[in-house]
Amino acid sequence: MSRMLLDAGALIALDRHDRPMWKRLAGARRDGTPLLTHVGVVGQVWRGRRQARLAQALRAIKVQPLDASLGRSIGELLGASGMDDVVDASLVLLSRAGDRIYTSDPDDLLALAVAAERDIEIVLV
Repeated sequence: MSRMLLDAGALIALDRHDRPMWKRLAGARRDGTPLLTHVGVVGQVWRGRRQARLAQALRAIKVQPLDASLGRSIGELLGASGMDDVVDASLVLLSRAGDRIYTSDPDDLLALAVAAERDIEIVLV
């Protein structure tokens, strides 16, 4: 089963009450599609202010930790791709064939997916 991975742009859209993004999230939940992000993405968007919508969305999303092994793989992917965004690279490495990553920055994620040889769909938020 394909999964829905969310980057910072997708979480920001949810926090800003972007209706199309909320519809995508609701559809994924209704269909039983696993929702996933990682702690680095949460760190990019969480500011401790009143973020009730984001908190609500995060209750439905599995937030993956990052570990030393993944860290090494991230570094290798960044070296191979010539890119430098650890958070984006780690999201790509958490993906599996058939997954969809929702992002406001499709070009960087696409370049990382190509370098990682991941057969995934990059969806613009």
